[in-house]
Amino acid sequence: MKSTIHSTIGETCIICEEKKEMGIHLYTEFICTDCEKDMLQTDAEDPKYKFYLQQLKKITIPKIYS
Repeated sequence: MKSTIHSTIGETCIICEEKKEMGIHLYTEFICTDCEKDMLQTDAEDPKYKFYLQQLKKITIPKIYS
């Protein structure tokens, strides 16, 4: 019997939607280092800027229940 092993290393980036190992967590989501660097260097006039904003809107702030 052949078993399939699935890699659980890394997380899916909310921007590029690829599985990456290095990055940051912003509230409930993960942003890879590549996308983080690109976002910081993107000018507001660049068409990529709007794409980054759309992707970042997917981030939800977790509710704190007391």
